[in-house]
Amino acid sequence: MDCEAIARLLRAALPDCEIGVSGGGGKFQVTATGAAFAGLNAVKRQQKVYAILNEHIASGAIHAVSMKLRAPGET
Repeated sequence: MDCEAIARLLRAALPDCEIGVSGGGGKFQVTATGAAFAGLNAVKRQQKVYAILNEHIASGAIHAVSMKLRAPGET
């Protein structure tokens, strides 16, 4: 699994978000900003992203994901 494949999955599931993915070798960094995260705490935001990627984490294609998830206007 590569950065672009992960970005495509996230963009399909979170179409209102700006998505960035970097990394490789099973370890990725995800940045996402969008209304999908408004009103959610950090844990709920991460759970939303993990739900999208869980199949690939379970298969071993993704080993680790670090995330910076923001609602519009947050820094």
